[in-house]
Amino acid sequence: MADEPITAEPAALYERRGAVAIITLNRPRALNAVNAALSTAVGSLLERADADDEVWVIVLTGAGRAFCAGADLKALGSGASLDADDHPEWGFAGYAQHWVSKPTIAAVNGFALGGGTELVLASDLAVVDEQAQLGLPEVKRGLFAAAGGVIRLQQQIPRKVALELALTGEPITAVDGLKLGLVNRVAPAGTSLEVALELAESIAANAPLAVRESKSMIHRTASTSDWDQHAWDQNAKVMEIVFTSQDAQEGPAAFAEKRPPVWQGR
Repeated sequence: MADEPITAEPAALYERRGAVAIITLNRPRALNAVNAALSTAVGSLLERADADDEVWVIVLTGAGRAFCAGADLKALGSGASLDADDHPEWGFAGYAQHWVSKPTIAAVNGFALGGGTELVLASDLAVVDEQAQLGLPEVKRGLFAAAGGVIRLQQQIPRKVALELALTGEPITAVDGLKLGLVNRVAPAGTSLEVALELAESIAANAPLAVRESKSMIHRTASTSDWDQHAWDQNAKVMEIVFTSQDAQEGPAAFAEKRPPVWQGR
């Protein structure tokens, strides 16, 4: 892994395009391997995006030819922590255990095995370059996918397939990921960010409050039965929030008046 220049750029970059925030892992010479600086930068930018009322969707991508090569082995070898400064609860890359209210999309532009795949699993949606691969090769190195990989993989694809991937460490293609439901879109080579932005804009066209509460409900009830009364109690609370909002009045009004809705997010 090549050394970074002394005058290093920020470990993550932030850009806003309309209602979409783009967070870019920015250690391209290290294949965007995760160290404390990257975790701190990504976690802080996630907080910034989540707190910005003008941001409705968040896209995570990588600079250079990799999405994320996983943990920075040089940092680990020196005994350094990979956690974000003062925020270890954010998890790997400041992202893996960092809940945000807005939809997140991984735009996988290149290498993403190991920790990169774990960032995909932590995202709500994923767009993957057709030449990229996904997988958890940690067992090949005497390790295991500790940044949520073995937890989330079985939740997102059939368990026996998840076990095969986790126990063999073998990768799958973007197309295989699409077939398994791990990937939402396979992007032509070099276009993962553009395709992810198209997906983000289709989400951002909708009422942001309704989108946020829909995301929350899906995650909150993911492991419950549809006959679980607790799930229906949560559903009733969200109905009260969404159905009494200004956006709930604006949507039908705009439809009746045959005009685009003007969402307020409240």
